[in-house]
Formats: sequence, C-alpha cells, structure tokens
Amino acid sequence: MLARAPQSLRSQVARVRVAAPARYAHGHGDYHHLPFAFPGKNRAAFGAKLTVFLLTGFSIPFAAVFFQLKKSGAV
Repeated sequence: MLARAPQSLRSQVARVRVAAPARYAHGHGDYHHLPFAFPGKNRAAFGAKLTVFLLTGFSIPFAAVFFQLKKSGAV
C-alpha cells in the first residue's frame, strides 16, 4: 500500500519517530510485584485471611450444587 503512495507521503512516514513507551514511570519508587502493600508486618495472618477469602469464593458453586441436588432428592 505504501509502495503506491506518492513520494511526499512516503517521506513523511519515514520521518515519523515513534517514542518508546515509558515503563515504570508511575512514581512508586521500588518495584513491587503486588499492587498493594501488606497490611501490617504479619504476612502469615494476611495469607490466612486471603486463603479463607479465596476458598469461600471457590466453594460457593459447590455448595449451590449440593443444595440443589439435596432439594431435588438426588442426594
């Protein structure tokens, strides 16, 4: 497509400079792999609370299936 364009357009395209994306320019200082800081110094308590939270969310569909099967008399 560019090969059929007029010479003036081809020279304009050749002059365009693409800026590299700015990485880590968000101003938070050191790199952290989590988007938040741990609440307090106790990582074990945070891990336990996170595990309970995730397991609760994961178990809701299984509890719903069990409830529906029990209600229908299959279990």
